Amino acid sequence: MSGLRSTSSRAALYAVPLVLGLLGAAAAPAGAAASHAPHSDRPVTCRGQGVDPDALVRHRTEVVINAPLRTIWSLQTDVERWPSWQTPVESVDRLDHGPFRKGSAFRWTTPIPPNPATPATSLDITSTVRQIKHHSCIRWTGPAVGEGLHIDGVHVWTFTKVKGGVRVSTDETHTGAQVEADVPTATKLLGAGLEAWLRELKSAAEADAHNRPH
Repeated sequence: MSGLRSTSSRAALYAVPLVLGLLGAAAAPAGAAASHAPHSDRPVTCRGQGVDPDALVRHRTEVVINAPLRTIWSLQTDVERWPSWQTPVESVDRLDHGPFRKGSAFRWTTPIPPNPATPATSLDITSTVRQIKHHSCIRWTGPAVGEGLHIDGVHVWTFTKVKGGVRVSTDETHTGAQVEADVPTATKLLGAGLEAWLRELKSAAEADAHNRPH
């Protein structure tokens, strides 16, 4: 992929940590470790569909959350509430109405501050739900577009009741010239983003469960 290492591609890579933070959540702070469960052997799929098998950039992880499944599901699918518990999400707009279902779409944004290679801008992501099973799994796809940057993502989530709570598993792939210009770095940053998303989902869900009257 050396031919993709143009000046614009290298410049766009300065924004990739924030981009992957938006697609997977904010990149984890230096030295922060996500508390995640060992991977189960089951593939992360929803109604038989998974991530892009040909993508060069991919990360899978999971965590056990000590909260009711309905709480976790509500936080994840009530996308317009994401800014209240996901640090990097600036805004979310549902593009349809009613229950979160197959075909539901939402546009979300995150700011990208100025850096030596690119000016301050905003990254726009439009995600469309392709498969969903209530309280079980979600699969959405969509592009993330910013100045000099375009990434196509496929993101799958599964929710499984286990001893101690709910195991939330996620698998995501990215394709696009900028991320494919430096696959190891893009993969590392995607991983940091997904670990942060799970960490914030766990924190929000467990806090909500703790604060509910018993």
